[in-house]
Amino acid sequence: MVHEYHLKITNLSCASCVRRIEAAVRPVPGVESVEVNFATQEAIIHASVPLETLVQVIHQAGYHAIAAPSQPNHHHAHESQVAIAKQFIKAAVAAAAGLLLMILGSFYPLSAGLTLALQEMWLVLGFLSVGVLWFSAGDIYRGAWAAFKHRSSNMDTLIALGTGVAWAFSMIVTLFPAYFPASARHVYFESALMIVAFIQLGAALEARTRANTKASVEALLALTPPTARVVRDGVEVDIPLSEVQLDDVVRVRPGEKIPVDGVIISGSSNIDQSMLTGEPLPVSVFEHSRVTAGTVNVTGTFLCKATAVGADTTLARIVELVHRAENAKPTLARLADTLASVFVPLVIVVALITGVIWFLVGPEPRLAYVALTMATVLLIACPCALGLASPLAVMAGVGRAAKAGILIREGEALQTVGQLTTLVFDKTGTLTLGKPMVVGVMCSPYLTEAILLRYAASVEQGSNHPIAKALVMAAKVENQILSSVTGFQDYPGLGVMAVVEGKQLRLGNLAWMKQANLSFDGFTGLHDAQALGQTPVYVSVDDEAAGVILMSDTLRPEAKSVMQALHDLNIKTVLLSGDHWAAAREVAKQCGMDEVMAEVLPAEKADKIKQLQTQGERVGMVGDGINDAPALATANVGIAIGSGTDVAIESADLILLGHSLNGILNAIVISRATVKNMKQNFFGALIYNVLAIPVAAGVLYPITGTLLNPMIAGAAMALSSFTVVMNASRLKRLPLH
Repeated sequence: MVHEYHLKITNLSCASCVRRIEAAVRPVPGVESVEVNFATQEAIIHASVPLETLVQVIHQAGYHAIAAPSQPNHHHAHESQVAIAKQFIKAAVAAAAGLLLMILGSFYPLSAGLTLALQEMWLVLGFLSVGVLWFSAGDIYRGAWAAFKHRSSNMDTLIALGTGVAWAFSMIVTLFPAYFPASARHVYFESALMIVAFIQLGAALEARTRANTKASVEALLALTPPTARVVRDGVEVDIPLSEVQLDDVVRVRPGEKIPVDGVIISGSSNIDQSMLTGEPLPVSVFEHSRVTAGTVNVTGTFLCKATAVGADTTLARIVELVHRAENAKPTLARLADTLASVFVPLVIVVALITGVIWFLVGPEPRLAYVALTMATVLLIACPCALGLASPLAVMAGVGRAAKAGILIREGEALQTVGQLTTLVFDKTGTLTLGKPMVVGVMCSPYLTEAILLRYAASVEQGSNHPIAKALVMAAKVENQILSSVTGFQDYPGLGVMAVVEGKQLRLGNLAWMKQANLSFDGFTGLHDAQALGQTPVYVSVDDEAAGVILMSDTLRPEAKSVMQALHDLNIKTVLLSGDHWAAAREVAKQCGMDEVMAEVLPAEKADKIKQLQTQGERVGMVGDGINDAPALATANVGIAIGSGTDVAIESADLILLGHSLNGILNAIVISRATVKNMKQNFFGALIYNVLAIPVAAGVLYPITGTLLNPMIAGAAMALSSFTVVMNASRLKRLPLH
């Protein structure tokens, strides 16, 4: 059995670590997939081996892993805040010590004279600085040592080498000042401390921004109340939410948050679903309406029967999906991981080459210049920005989508949806509201409209299909008493058959009637009704054409504007429906769509998607029903309307929790903005290193006569990472439709 394991990597220092862990875990027998995310510091592994085996493999690779919850929670959020506070303290201590040494260095420089007292003072300060370095950067040095033991390198390696070179050179100068000319008797204890201060400050700011990026998702956790009022043995009692069970009857009063997913069995109200769907207007609910945990009961009071509790609620599933999407890797993110995996060894080689060049052709004091340039190269080239470029943008994009009521089930979809060239829409329940009404009845001379409607409603009374509900509702309005049904048979994409009052009834589309050699040519006015977009339901009684019931559905008010906006984005729109041509063409005409595919059987919908793909189109499919599931799975990106069936939702890559088609536009906007943000971060990180490394190596020295101070290099490295973080956080404020 394959399990999904969530592991927290406690010493993940850079993107090169990501590739190393993945490379260690992937070959393990029983491992199907592994994804490590530098920004979230987590690994998601699908494997049939025990968790202990995976933890041991990761440990052997030089990293520490512990089991993490599949969903974020308040306890871990608190732990994260404590860790961030510790980083700020480490940065402050290193900065205070570094500033003190800078002041002492300006008043008592070692180059001022070779007095024993001055030498002893700097020796003491040098050894004291080791203590501060260990307090403020002990985790970095431990990480570098662990990587060294496993014959690897990472960001910790560069920082440890850079600060270590600066400190070691300073101690050599302090111990043997006579071997250096006065101009070379400069110590870099304060630089090593300030480097650590800048790095820890940058890491703390990164971590805090990452936490803020996830805040919109983790805020969902606070939506469910801690207790619920349950009716047991006729008495209402308040109990902890964790004790609520399936089928419990729960009382929800005005202003309260709904604690469980359920079905209303008594009462009515208006529900604020804005936190989940992004739609501001409350939704009216009545008896038999479904309600969702975390939404707010605005007005009335009602009783609901719990259909899902705890981790099975829609809210819990949403948090899990978003958390999973945050850890997913689009193609661009994988490219960044690949580059980062070879970056650290390359930087070490460049630093060594730099040192050799300065030793061979550099001016005196050569050893001072060698130490200075090597330390500067190592420090300025840390690949933090490169590792954060993609995952932070993904986190911000997924969080912005969740806040807008868009769930992203597959990480690749976040990148792909913005690259679509064609969007295919189902009709009923997608472009329309999915609530058809009976608008006319045509019947043969030997039947009345009331009898035909009673027959049809009796056949459909056990179905949840929108057309079936419309037939039953129309019969109830006419005060019809429905008859019992026997021999019910469903023919997907064609219709249904059953025996009512001793008569064999067939309800369905014209294609099915033609298969039975039934003709409806005698029903005048049918063509005109179809031209108006009305959908006919053909009815036969005892293998004779008995009548036609005309249905009409209401177009979503935003459908036309959404199609126009998609055209403005150079996206082709296609209507794919099992309905007859006339009705489908009328709906497509009203919406302004480019192409119509009508009278398509459910099994044929996926084939139509494939046809478009063979023409070079990148196809997105939007649907909400069971019939749409194969097409949703076949499309490059499947988009399910959240009010649709569970089968459609499970087959989709994106889920629109709200009922508005504007969610499709928002998904495209978020996708394109996220990919653009990733490219900006990626480009900025690479350009920074391409320009910074030569400067750190001293390429400008022959022109300017100056070298970059290692302390400035450390600050620049931290600033580059923080710039990437801030750029990614802009996605949280992305304007949407």
